[in-house]
Amino acid sequence: MRLALTHNLRLSDSEDEAEFDSRETIDALSSALERLGHRVERIEVSGPASRTAARLEAYAPDLVFNTAEGRRGRFREAFYPALFDELGFPYTGSDAWVLAITLDKAMTKLVLQEHGVISPRGQFVEEIAALKLEGWRWPLIVKPNFEGSSKGITQDSIVEDRARLRTLVERQLEKFPAGVLVEEFIPGKDLTVAFLEKAAPDRAGVLAPVEYVIDEGELSKRRYRIYDYDLKSVHSSAVNVRCPADFPAHVLERAQEMARRAYKALGVRDLGRVDFRVADDGQVYFIEINALPSLEPGAGIYAAAALEGLHTDGVLAKVVESAMARWGLRDSRRPASRPPRRGPLRVGFTYNVKRVKPALDGSGDEEAEYDSPATIQAVREAIAAAGHEVIDLEATADLPSLIEATRPDLVFNMAEGIKGRNRESQVPALLELLDIPYSGSDPAALSIALDKALAKKIVRQHGILTPNFFTMQTGKERLPKDLRFPLIVKPIAEGSSKGVHATSVVEDEAELREAAQKMIAKYDQPALVENYIGGREFTVGMLGERRPKILPLMEVVFLDQAETRPVYSFEFKQDSSAKIRYDVPARLEVSELKALERAARECFMALGCRDVARVDFRMNESGKIYFLECNPLPGLTPRWSDLVLISQAAGIEYNALIAEILSGAIRRYKERERERRRPELRSLNGTALEPVQAESGR
Repeated sequence: MRLALTHNLRLSDSEDEAEFDSRETIDALSSALERLGHRVERIEVSGPASRTAARLEAYAPDLVFNTAEGRRGRFREAFYPALFDELGFPYTGSDAWVLAITLDKAMTKLVLQEHGVISPRGQFVEEIAALKLEGWRWPLIVKPNFEGSSKGITQDSIVEDRARLRTLVERQLEKFPAGVLVEEFIPGKDLTVAFLEKAAPDRAGVLAPVEYVIDEGELSKRRYRIYDYDLKSVHSSAVNVRCPADFPAHVLERAQEMARRAYKALGVRDLGRVDFRVADDGQVYFIEINALPSLEPGAGIYAAAALEGLHTDGVLAKVVESAMARWGLRDSRRPASRPPRRGPLRVGFTYNVKRVKPALDGSGDEEAEYDSPATIQAVREAIAAAGHEVIDLEATADLPSLIEATRPDLVFNMAEGIKGRNRESQVPALLELLDIPYSGSDPAALSIALDKALAKKIVRQHGILTPNFFTMQTGKERLPKDLRFPLIVKPIAEGSSKGVHATSVVEDEAELREAAQKMIAKYDQPALVENYIGGREFTVGMLGERRPKILPLMEVVFLDQAETRPVYSFEFKQDSSAKIRYDVPARLEVSELKALERAARECFMALGCRDVARVDFRMNESGKIYFLECNPLPGLTPRWSDLVLISQAAGIEYNALIAEILSGAIRRYKERERERRRPELRSLNGTALEPVQAESGR
């Protein structure tokens, strides 16, 4: 689709341009829209309107992606949507009427009062003589009525006596002659609720509330806790976004309900943001609404959308999707039939989104193996950086229809699947059914590796040591006669160390049965019980196909001397800890290094892995190496996942790592295309194929 990205470019740090977009923001938006498969023309609108109109008419976009704020006047945000309407171009965001109303803070509050949206008591003032203060609660805050980005709001905007108030209002009117808003200042904290029309359908597009957390050191310098212009523009690094916001549930629900009423009453479309003030007693007050919210990297809308499973590009995709639906546009990127391949490859990207962050104790760990929106964004950017068009394919029940609609050439797969011991093989099996090449191991390898007991049986047949083990279906089974404690208990078919904690190591039969029964009940699968192997723990990353390239070995070094039975537990996989250290490359004797590399390569080939895998080992005090498990679908979180850290040590940057994993799928795609062309080539060469007579009765 042809998109025109209309914007005002910020060329200085002056307050006049505070609402404009930086070059970095425009670059980020443009790149994201291009990764989504659109052709993007950047149109800076600060010049004469006639020039903007001429450029739009010359480019003839299918849709205008509008972030333009306008330069002056109380109707500046409404100007460009009105121009688009006049020229007949569909555009993203709210129309001119909505933007005109929402820029007027006083008018917005009058409209919303009728819909039960509570605001601080206030007065719009154009002349100082009109100011009335009877019955008001002090302190008061004075701010421009027709400005955004906290322009004109400082610590000095809050006043506690009449004499200073009059002086401040006069000074503000000189600077902002269109009028100022004087209202009761609410001691408390700021809260914002974003709107993304095509996201969170059960909440009418209203996202989770976001809290702006001010650094305590910076806050100590300020008398009032407000998100003022200085914090937005000068000391922005002192403010962090927290989502979901740390408020009582009833406060968050109240803010979302008031936001829903505001968006509906004002007719905001596609995207928006409502700012609230939460008083110390928990009362929620509407402050203002922004129907043209910031889309700069790190904006609150991205944090809120992440809880809905949307990464940065996904937010922009929803904005475009919403506008297309409203204007009745068809996505011209989707061909009715597959044309001959020209230009960049269309790479489908299959993934599962982590919407629920688990606690360190393992509670709420149902989505622990899924990937965060930030990781998904990093991978899709890496694929796009290699010159490919990326097509998002979240691995839900809708995946088959999504694949049919988008028709990718090949797929980069990092989907974990939904449920069952074959869940990791679900997406690859579907892709094989549809004859679409994909990255990573095939369904058989993924199913075998996920079943730890089955994987151990196979590697043992290839001469690789693994701790003695058995499985328990109920926790009440008769124990093997050769059982030796200590033992460790794990779920048989989980990853990311789910179910593995310090308490997973058991010293006697009572502890074993209790741990196994809890494990079986929680994960609804057998428990794997194996001898606990003391000593050093290593993980080996590999890239390639038949004979993989061994990357530098990583040692997980346990630092807590009080831990007599240390394990690489779930807690360590979720958050940083002073109890472990990662050494890569690991400090090993040459003979030890060769033995670990040989064992890793044997496991990779025995299990039928392909493109990428990570294998975990323990080495006991006598130097014997024991296979623990293999992960052919390893984590790819930037600067965190083991494989990523290992690759960095090998000099492989993140984008290069993703490209190398994808390279096998590209090779398989090219082989498939050559096979498809062979009948055509034989026909062109005059060698007709004899038809085969189908046999009957079989």
